[in-house]
Amino acid sequence: MLERELKFEPPEGFQLPELEGHALESRLFTSTYYDTPPRSLAYSGITLRRRFENGVSRWQLKLPREENARAEIEVLGGPVGPPDELQALLTAHRRHGALEQVATLQTRRDGVRVADDGRSIADVTLDDVEVLDGRRTAGHFVELEVELVDGDTGDLERLARILKDAGAQDSDGRPKVFRVLDVDELVDPGSKGPALERIRYLLAVQLRELGARDPGIRLGDDPDDVHQFRVATRRTRAVLRATEPLLGEAMSGLGSELKWLAGVLGPVRDLDVLLAHLQREAAELGDDDSRSAGLLLAALGRERDTRRAELLRALDSDRYLALLDAFGTAVSTLPVLDVDEGLRPLARGAYRKLRKAVEATPADPTDDELHALRIRTKRARYAAELDGGKDLTKYLAALKRVQDVIGEHQDAVVAEERLRAVTTAGTAVAAGRLIERERSRRRARRSEYRDALDVALKRGRKALD
Repeated sequence: MLERELKFEPPEGFQLPELEGHALESRLFTSTYYDTPPRSLAYSGITLRRRFENGVSRWQLKLPREENARAEIEVLGGPVGPPDELQALLTAHRRHGALEQVATLQTRRDGVRVADDGRSIADVTLDDVEVLDGRRTAGHFVELEVELVDGDTGDLERLARILKDAGAQDSDGRPKVFRVLDVDELVDPGSKGPALERIRYLLAVQLRELGARDPGIRLGDDPDDVHQFRVATRRTRAVLRATEPLLGEAMSGLGSELKWLAGVLGPVRDLDVLLAHLQREAAELGDDDSRSAGLLLAALGRERDTRRAELLRALDSDRYLALLDAFGTAVSTLPVLDVDEGLRPLARGAYRKLRKAVEATPADPTDDELHALRIRTKRARYAAELDGGKDLTKYLAALKRVQDVIGEHQDAVVAEERLRAVTTAGTAVAAGRLIERERSRRRARRSEYRDALDVALKRGRKALD
C-alpha cells in the first residue's frame, strides 16, 4: 500500500475544525518499534513496528517513496520477532546486527474521514501518544495527520491550509518514533564550509540513499527504487572521480566496487525505462499492431525479469555487503585535506573539459559521440554540485537540460536496438512502426541538443570563468 500523508504540530488544546464527512471510530493501539543497534533503519527513513490492536498483532514495514509518501508492507505475526519476509527485505541493514526493540508508543486516535460529493478524500486524525518505558509513561506528545484515501495532491494541500488556519503548524514530517530515538542528522556544511566536510556530507547522503532504497528493490513494487539507487551509485562515483586530485588513490577500491554494482543495476533500470516508454507508444498503435507490440513487450519483460534476478543475487552477495561496509568506513575516515579554495576549482576544471569536448565534437556527431558528450555533461554537473554554491544554480539547471535531451536521444537509440533484437516474423510490422517512432524521437532531440549545450556553456562561463 502507498501511504500519502502530511503531519502537523497542533498547539495545546487544539480542536479539529469542522470538516465535511463523518467521525472515525476511536482507536487505541500499541506500536513497538524495531531497529538495528546503530539505528540504520531510522537513519535511512525506514520504520519497522509491531502494532497490537483489538487482540490482533500486525508487523508493518514502511519504506520511503516520493515526497509525502511511503510504501507500507503489512504481515500478521506475533511478538517473537519480525516475520521472515520482512527480515529478508532488510538484509543489508541486518549486517549491523539483529533487529531489536527501540521504542514503544501507545496511541489514542480520533478523527474524521473527509468526504466530498460522496467521495472519501482523506482521514484527518489527532493522535495522543504516550511513550512507554515498561509500564511507566516516559513521555507524551500530540500529532495531527492527514492521510489521503481517494483524494489527490490538491485535496492534501487544501486540507493543509484549513488545518493551518485553525492553528496547526508544519512538522518535519518524520515518523512518530523519530521523536524518541537519538539519530544522527546529516548537516550540509554548504559551499562555505570546509572541503573535507562537504565531501563527507555528499558521500554520506548517497550511502544513506542506498540504505533507504535497498529494501524497495528487493520488494520490487516500484521501479523508482532501482532508479534512485542507481543515481546514488552514480553520484558517489562522480564525487570520487571529481575529488581524485584531492584524495588521490584513497577511494579507488570503493570506486571499483561501485562500478561493479552499477553494472548489475544498469540493465534493470534501462529496461524499466524502455518498457514504460514502449507501453505508451504501443497504446497509440491500431488494435492488430498493439497485440503484436504486446508480444515484443513480453519478450523485453522476460529479459527484465532475468536481469532483476541477477541484481537480487548481487544484493544478497557478501561482496555487496562488504561494499556497504567499506563505503561507511570511507566516509568516516576521509584523509585530511588542505584546500584553500574549497571545491570550486573542481567545478571549474570539469566545465573546461566539457567545453573542450564540445569544441572537439563534429557538427553532426555519431550516436556514440553524442553519448560521450552526455557523460561529460553529467560529470560537469556533479562536479558543480560538489561546490554547492547558489551562484551555480542556473548552470546546474542548464546541464540537467543537456543530460535530459541527449539522454532521450540515447534512449531512442537503445530502443531501436532492443526492438530489433526481439522482433520475429509475426511482430515485424509492429516493430517497424515502433522503430520509426524512435527514429523520429532521435531526430527531434538532435535538433535540440546544441542549443541546450550552448546555454549550459554560457552559464558555466559566467559562473566559473
